[in-house]
Amino acid sequence: MPHTPRIQRQFYRNGPPHRGGADVSFADLVTIFGFNSIHIGRWVTAAEQQIAANLFFDAFADLQQILQVPAEVISLRGSLALTFGIGGQPGVCAYYQPKGRILALAKNAGAGSLAHEWWHAFDHYIATKMYATPAVPGVFASRLWLSNTLLNPHPLNLLLDQAFSALLLSTDLQTPSPFFQHCQQLDAAAKRIYLALPEEMSARAFEKVIQKQPLKNNFLVAGTKASQAAKLGIYPDDNTTAQLSALWLQYFSTLGNRIKNIQG
Repeated sequence: MPHTPRIQRQFYRNGPPHRGGADVSFADLVTIFGFNSIHIGRWVTAAEQQIAANLFFDAFADLQQILQVPAEVISLRGSLALTFGIGGQPGVCAYYQPKGRILALAKNAGAGSLAHEWWHAFDHYIATKMYATPAVPGVFASRLWLSNTLLNPHPLNLLLDQAFSALLLSTDLQTPSPFFQHCQQLDAAAKRIYLALPEEMSARAFEKVIQKQPLKNNFLVAGTKASQAAKLGIYPDDNTTAQLSALWLQYFSTLGNRIKNIQG
């Protein structure tokens, strides 16, 4: 039986027909969302490029609808670049590279990772807006939060501050959250420090928040419910996810309304 490349498989989604049934190009993603640049690997065929452009477009349009923000927020005000099917590392299907602000997906293995990597990009982007004195370039807001960096007291920043607190601290606001402690235990068993990194915890939490929404897109996010990783407990429990969902969705909808009002 011939093997179907992953990018050519069907990915479940129940969102509206953003493209009206028409094909789009990666150039359309630059035009509509404002991405800084998009680069495609030389081994990506024209057919695969077309499939990928449609998948990316639908996924970003679905994310935009879930977050209730203008298209420019998805590209982080034009600062975010995309690559598809270029380079990468063995075993790594998708990654965010702070240097260059690049979100990269592998050709045949990145599906379902887009929400996770987009959060990394946002977490990096928002650090200079959230804190009065960011430590060094390339550091994520979630990690700066853990080191008690001085917060810029903007109402939107206070929502993010509450979300990081709900994710990383227990209800006493003094000790690590049960989720943080569980991730540390998993890391200890694997003799590494990865799952308990605040930027990784927040990215996985954002994945679950997005997958819990009524609008579904398996190219955007998948695996937070029934995967083997989910069974290990690498995602927050439903109670924490509900708290984060309320805070993060309020943050983005408020941000979206402010931008629309400014644009007038």
